[in-house]
Amino acid sequence: QVQLVESGGGLVQAGGSLRLSCAASGRTASSIAMGWFRQAPGKERESVAVISRSGTLTSYADSVKGRFTISRDNAKNTVYLQMNSLKPEDTAVYYCAAGRIATMNGHEYDYWGQGTQVTVSS
Repeated sequence: QVQLVESGGGLVQAGGSLRLSCAASGRTASSIAMGWFRQAPGKERESVAVISRSGTLTSYADSVKGRFTISRDNAKNTVYLQMNSLKPEDTAVYYCAAGRIATMNGHEYDYWGQGTQVTVSS
C-alpha cells in the first residue's frame, strides 16, 4: 500500500507560479514511479507529467512542456511539480499517482492522492 498526500495548490494570477508536492508513505519512494494528473470541471482527467523511479526519465503533456517541471527527492519520499507561466486553462484539481512504471496512461497507476485545487485567474 502507498499513501499519497498532495499540497501546494491555491489561487494564482496568470503568469504566476506554484509548486505542488506529493508525499508518499507506505513504500520506499524509489521503488515507485510517480505522476501528476489533473481534471478540470466537466472534463476528463488528463496526464500532466510523470517521472521514473530513479528520476532520470520524465515525460510531459504537450500543453505544459517548457512551463512545468516534475522532480523527485527519494530521500524525502516526495515528488514535486513546479508550475511556471500558469494559464487559466491550467485550472484543475491536480492529483498525484504512484505505480510500477512511468507512463502517461493514468489507468496504469495503482495509488492516487486526494487532489489539490489549482486555480489560475486571468
